[in-house]
Amino acid sequence: MNEDDTPNDAQPAGWREWLGLAPRAQAPQPAPEADPDATSGRAMTSREIWLPAKRRLLAQVADFLIDHDLETMPFTLAIAYDCVTGSSPQLAQRILERSEKGLPITLKWLEEASSHQARNATAEAVAELVGELEQNLTELGQTMAGARNATGTYSTELENHFADLQNAGAGADLVGRLTVLTRAMLDHTRTVERELASSESQIGGLQARLEEARHIANQDHLTGLPNRRAFDEMLDRELRQARLGNETLCIAFCDIDHFKRINDTHGHAAGDRVIRYVADTLGRIANATCHVTRHGGEEFAILLRGVSLSESWARIDAAREEIAEKRLINRANDRPYGKITFSGGIANMMAYRNKSAALKAADEALYAAKASGRNKVLIAGADPKAVRDAA
Repeated sequence: MNEDDTPNDAQPAGWREWLGLAPRAQAPQPAPEADPDATSGRAMTSREIWLPAKRRLLAQVADFLIDHDLETMPFTLAIAYDCVTGSSPQLAQRILERSEKGLPITLKWLEEASSHQARNATAEAVAELVGELEQNLTELGQTMAGARNATGTYSTELENHFADLQNAGAGADLVGRLTVLTRAMLDHTRTVERELASSESQIGGLQARLEEARHIANQDHLTGLPNRRAFDEMLDRELRQARLGNETLCIAFCDIDHFKRINDTHGHAAGDRVIRYVADTLGRIANATCHVTRHGGEEFAILLRGVSLSESWARIDAAREEIAEKRLINRANDRPYGKITFSGGIANMMAYRNKSAALKAADEALYAAKASGRNKVLIAGADPKAVRDAA
């Protein structure tokens, strides 16, 4: 038998042994599962029940590492476990999409993807907490406002009653005792009313600070643009508005070309300045129905509602052309950056069966722009020359 005829089961099994799996060629056939109703009368032990499931899980983890040609280490084992068990559905989806595009799942890419996911998870948790606090404070504020109004009404009635008692004349011991009691009750309710008013004011201040915190959580610290989380909220909101108004909603993804080269040549601080410059240029097309966000890294996402697909393309392409015509200088060392460009992909969301399909179409158009030479904006499923002529 030559080398090509070697069966797959004869592959080295070092990592399988490390995971607790015997080599396939040497693995014994599993014994028949015990039947509680068998003549032996012995029920299955807990180990006999969960061991097959454990072996299947370990095999899935091992297959994940083999399929993506990853080294066996704690980090990759954790990634594999999270993906096969469904603990990280978003990361698993990103890995699947990247694999379908024929792109490798490298250790560096996994580190960046998992780090990005961790930041998103933290931001989501903070945003959810802020939302719950806002709702609770709103309800508490309404309750306290109602209580304050009630105590105010009660105090007024007590004051009227107190005046009636005083006008009833002195000399009656009962009237005197009632007058003292009413005065004490009136003083107490006035104190409660002041405390409620103070608490209501404090709640208002806390709500304002929470709104500021929400704004900060939705803002990209480098560019000042809305961030990925804000984009997700905007997308759902703008999609609802577009459907209600029977309007067009276009989604575009833009990515700075050869950004790694900029970072490697000029440093990350210079790369940040380039990102801010592109963000400022794209940001100028934003208005009440056009939202420009930093989607992550050197990528931007743009939503345009109530604007035709060709006009949306023209606006973004004009920004691309403006950036490409500039010749920027790194003021830190007076070295030119070279030509700064970005590539983009755009799609009409209303032309697709669902949100995910539209986002995928825009993303694929972006990759097509990259693959066809960069420094261009392509419309999903359209001839770019025809779009330029129509614009």
